[in-house]
Amino acid sequence: MAAKGNGKANGKSKGARAATAARVRMFSTSIDVPQEAREQLVALLNKRLADTSDLYSQLKQAHWNVKGPEFYQLHLLFDELAACALEWSDLIAERAAILGGYATGTVRMAAADSSLPEFPADTVDGIELVRALVERYAIYCEAVREGIDQSEDLGDPSTADLLTEVSRDADKNRWFLEAHVQG
Repeated sequence: MAAKGNGKANGKSKGARAATAARVRMFSTSIDVPQEAREQLVALLNKRLADTSDLYSQLKQAHWNVKGPEFYQLHLLFDELAACALEWSDLIAERAAILGGYATGTVRMAAADSSLPEFPADTVDGIELVRALVERYAIYCEAVREGIDQSEDLGDPSTADLLTEVSRDADKNRWFLEAHVQG
């Protein structure tokens, strides 16, 4: 899990992340969500976009480098899970744009704003990769569920619904991974 209480995630202070979130670029739109709520929603969506993009890249890293007796099955599973994360990225980024926001979706933007821990670069063992991904999915799923509540509090059931869809899929994918290390 990400360290709590030290004010940093991935070496970036909470203040630096808050400053990034405070610079939400917005465009005019006729959508019936108030401007202040839209700004907060776009900031929230960009945080989840960063996490989703980071999760995608970590899944691909595992896909490319897995070794061991379950290589083939895990190689395919990691690729399938990465494809799901890529779809979620598109949904999340497009929702930010629909709300009149600017989606911050480059790899560098994701690296700067992701709440996921860095992927263990020296790990290639299949089960160790699974454990690392389970940890990241747990963090990811918790953040997405928090986003559902925040979206509802901001009066945007459509964003809450989108994040509910992502949450449901992500929980299922975490289960696919977790089943390898249970029992």
